[in-house]
Amino acid sequence: MHDSNSRASDRFDPQDFDRVLSSMCTRTHPEAAAMARRFMDDSPALPEVYETVVELERRAVDLLGEVVGLDEPHGYVTTGGTEANIQAMRTARALGDTEAPNAVGSEALHFGFVKAADMLDVQLRLAPTDEDNRVDLTEVRRLADEDTVLVVGVAGTTEYGIVEPIPELGEIAASVDAQFHVDAAYGGFFLPATDHDWQFGHAPVDTMTIDPHKAGQAAIPAGGFLARDVEMLDALAVDTPYLERTSEATLTTTRSGAGPASTYAALEALWPDGYEAAYERERANAEWLADAFRERGYDVVDPELTIVAADVPNDVFERLSEKGWRILRTGEDELRVVCMPHVTREMLESFVADLDAVREETTGGAAA
Repeated sequence: MHDSNSRASDRFDPQDFDRVLSSMCTRTHPEAAAMARRFMDDSPALPEVYETVVELERRAVDLLGEVVGLDEPHGYVTTGGTEANIQAMRTARALGDTEAPNAVGSEALHFGFVKAADMLDVQLRLAPTDEDNRVDLTEVRRLADEDTVLVVGVAGTTEYGIVEPIPELGEIAASVDAQFHVDAAYGGFFLPATDHDWQFGHAPVDTMTIDPHKAGQAAIPAGGFLARDVEMLDALAVDTPYLERTSEATLTTTRSGAGPASTYAALEALWPDGYEAAYERERANAEWLADAFRERGYDVVDPELTIVAADVPNDVFERLSEKGWRILRTGEDELRVVCMPHVTREMLESFVADLDAVREETTGGAAA
């Protein structure tokens, strides 16, 4: 029953991150949190009214361009990867010259593309992945045809963190005169510290998704939609007869200034050295945890970025959940750990100690 004499802020507490192991979101950087609070009531949807937050968004987009290798970026701060991926498909459909548009990617695409295809009446064609969770390029080539308006590559898949062969996928897109989109929602803030080919400077990328509210450490919601050419944003624009400006290219129109302001603050504080140091730490944690699983006899998907997936029995998984660990499974029922900035080595050591205790309780120490 509602207690009218107490405040909601006194009755509810946010999630404690100390046992969160399967989230791609993390603690907000202090500067980003402060800017989110300051600008949460300002909306970049009204640049004539909220000039400062519009300037912060412009600076955020410029810095995101540095992250993804794009000298003159066009775009805006979205609510997250799903919105940005919808916008990429909208752009491709608008620029495509066909009455029966299709989009091609791998089975590893984020489920947000299913939403986008359904909303926009675009056929989604998915190429299979192999036993190493990597896309079959031969199948991508077979699926792409004269009605393909969009080819998608993923730079850090949601389940396993796999970086797909972006240059090769870009070549396939060009061969059928389709737009090429890269979904770097998860990997975008890790990949500059690696030698992967993934960004605008490495391939003929037209649009990209990158999420500051993941490893970027901006406040939720803060995604990013970036385009190589302004014409791609123009393809999204609709008339706005009652506003001072003549057109609007975003999806939601009204947006809180918290996203752009916190994105700018996080990037200003952490790009590039802070993000590189964080990736090196989180990558080392992922390798340490993968080794710990192997030493205990579990099959492990080798981490490519910071995601560890291990084939842990369901009863062990359930007992770990009962101990308070916030963990999720992959589609193949593997235990999936995402090493993000809040995941420390001490957390992982505590998790492995609980894993050992649970194994002893359930199987006498055996892996299966």
